[in-house]
Amino acid sequence: MRRALPWLLGAALALSAGVISVNIPGDEVYRAPFLIQGMGEGQPVTSRTLTAMALDASFTDRVTVSDADWHGAGNWLVVTVAASAPTTEVDARIQLATLVIGDRVFQSSERPGNSLTEAELRVGIDTVGMLAFELPPDVKTGAGELRLTTSFATPVLDDVVVLPISLDELPRTRNIDLEAPALRSS
Repeated sequence: MRRALPWLLGAALALSAGVISVNIPGDEVYRAPFLIQGMGEGQPVTSRTLTAMALDASFTDRVTVSDADWHGAGNWLVVTVAASAPTTEVDARIQLATLVIGDRVFQSSERPGNSLTEAELRVGIDTVGMLAFELPPDVKTGAGELRLTTSFATPVLDDVVVLPISLDELPRTRNIDLEAPALRSS
């Protein structure tokens, strides 16, 4: 038994080290953004750099821009958002807008020119604009999260506004004309 004891202790230590190393989170956990969740649909969410609220959402078969000859056909989700800067107008704009549905992530389209991502935000005054997401034909239902950030890339150790969107009951229209972002009058 004396000869087996060091081997058993060594095996136990090796097993313990394996269990510990598997359960240690990777670097992505330490660099992940802080998700600032909304309390429900239609409620404003304020983070360090952005205040936003989803006003409306609908599916459409075609997106157009009235000022341009551009149009896009397919399965589009168009979300109308009111956004403002909470403290400063320096670099205050939505640089990245993504829609997360389950484990799938879709970025707002850059093809239409009237996207809210092009608008500069003001402190205390909402800018209302639209975000268009071109989705695969099978995406028509489910729970989604609209994630907005003022960082161009996925932020590292910064906050992201998360607005819940239920896709199940959204209306579908034939065409939506994307309007240019505008300041909301009180």
